[in-house]
Amino acid sequence: MPLRRNVTPWASAALALTALLAAGCAGSAGSTADDGRPAARTSPDTSPDTSAGTPHGYVEGAQEAAGQQSRLLLNDPGTGSGRVLDLITGETHETAPVKGAVRLGTDGRFGYLHTAGGTRVIDGGAWTVDHGDHVHYYSAAVRDVGELPAGARAQVRADATVTAVTDEKGRAALYERTDLERGGIGPARTLPGTYTGAVVPYGEHLLAFADEGGGPELVVLDREGERVAAPGVACEQPRGDAVTRRGVVFGCADGALLVRAADGADGAFTAEPIPYGREVPARERATSFRHRPGSDTLTAVAGGDAVWVLDVAARTWTRVDTGPVVAANTAGEGSPLLVLETDGALHGYDIATGKRTARTRPLLSTGERTDTGERTDTGERTDTGTRTDTGERTGTGAGAAVIEVDRSRAYLNDPEGKRVFEIDYADDLRLARTFDLDIAPVLMAETGR
Repeated sequence: MPLRRNVTPWASAALALTALLAAGCAGSAGSTADDGRPAARTSPDTSPDTSAGTPHGYVEGAQEAAGQQSRLLLNDPGTGSGRVLDLITGETHETAPVKGAVRLGTDGRFGYLHTAGGTRVIDGGAWTVDHGDHVHYYSAAVRDVGELPAGARAQVRADATVTAVTDEKGRAALYERTDLERGGIGPARTLPGTYTGAVVPYGEHLLAFADEGGGPELVVLDREGERVAAPGVACEQPRGDAVTRRGVVFGCADGALLVRAADGADGAFTAEPIPYGREVPARERATSFRHRPGSDTLTAVAGGDAVWVLDVAARTWTRVDTGPVVAANTAGEGSPLLVLETDGALHGYDIATGKRTARTRPLLSTGERTDTGERTDTGERTDTGTRTDTGERTGTGAGAAVIEVDRSRAYLNDPEGKRVFEIDYADDLRLARTFDLDIAPVLMAETGR
């Protein structure tokens, strides 16, 4: 069943809330370190906030910084060892051991290590609060939050207020984010019904795909799980999702579906298909999106030797032919497409022309250079470097490398070599730093964004 365009409005309190927050906030200036990274402040922003009676931007137990406080969550599923690598100081912090993790995801602050018996939550201690016209950056202590009763195939999505956990049977539960921020797992509120794919919190609502008999159909739920709108837009075989500044993107069999807030004061939303524009075999469809948070440019592996680039602003797909792909990502408009290929090197491609513009030396240790797993009918890989529909990575062996991208650097994990590479993608993929570790960083995710 192809996508059907049917633009349907519904009220959103989120826009009014965002406007209120932005109106009460003032931008803050900050210094920059020699390597282009922002330096940390030693005290919170002291701009007055008369409505709250506390300094604007103050968060108890956290330190506000002048810029993004990036950290990498790392885990070795074989030994269970975990680390948090502070990309500002270069220091590592030990985390609670989690053995047998098959997947690591993050919502920008918390890391979610999925095991067969549950999902361990680690507070990475770094996060960003976006108020629209400016942002706040925070750092705090790394800590173990606890375990969610959700197994290896559960999907976790979050916004500023709730964390939604959807299990492999399509049942979803909501957790208050304030409980996680305080260091514990609070009670869950189970939503009625079952859904295809992840339930995604967005705009004070929940976006999900309900199976109405004719195939998955987009529905809009309130935070109690009650249906408040059904835009009448179908998405065949929904796989993968990404939240961008222009809305939420869902992968569908014939392209993508963009759900966003419409222009105007009424807070209406629209659901708009972005088709490939041609027939695409099932194994070459975009089923797992990677991007820099805040960017409107998404990447997805297209089979074994190409990468899809979705420009959400332009509503266009571009297929870039590469060598055999292990991982891909991009910082967005004006930046190169970054592709780790099976030769162990990172390659840079011009997205508009498809031409390769740069290449590093082989970076990965010998045992990490190949990705021989076959793609199953669910889009995952059968090797230990499973590629999931959430853009997360699993695995304990070859193919587990992933590319994380922020505003100025890219990061590539080398599990067998026990190290992480920092790449300046704006300078012909220059190797900026190498972080040697005492664990194999098989699973990696960046927080602080």
